Amino acid sequence: MAVLPIIVAPDPRLKVECEPVEEITPELQKLMDDMLDTMYDAPGIGLAAPQIGVTKRILVADVSKTEERAPHKLINPEIVAASEELFEYEEGCLSLPEQYAEVTRPKHVTIGYTDENGDKKELECEGLLAVCLQHEMDHLDGILFVDHLSMLKRNVILRKLQKWKKMQQKEAG
Repeated sequence: MAVLPIIVAPDPRLKVECEPVEEITPELQKLMDDMLDTMYDAPGIGLAAPQIGVTKRILVADVSKTEERAPHKLINPEIVAASEELFEYEEGCLSLPEQYAEVTRPKHVTIGYTDENGDKKELECEGLLAVCLQHEMDHLDGILFVDHLSMLKRNVILRKLQKWKKMQQKEAG
């Protein structure tokens, strides 16, 4: 298990549309475990493969609020049903550190995916899990949560991130 570096926006690698996973291998299973370790270490509740520089349709999530973890590992996820009822939630992102904004998404979604053993599954979710999985699935299509905001709000956040990155580089250098 390893903690991997997380790509911080603005970065063109976060805007890439990911390729479907064709074969589940031991390396892919290890990658998903490493993604969970990275997410827990950050700490966060979700992580998509492009955030660590892997352009495959893979994500992990765990929105449990207790010490007992409840991780989800999704390969090639897709929304098969979404409620018309919407839910507004203040989202953040490990690739946009310290930045938050209200995003509106369907309150309830059903997601079809393949698990780490190659089994086809469906997951019905609502509330925070629905928000988290939709947010991470956006990453697989090169979409960040700020892309759901007005251009003004998005530009303010991206400027703050550029300043944040410069400060991090000064501290590291």
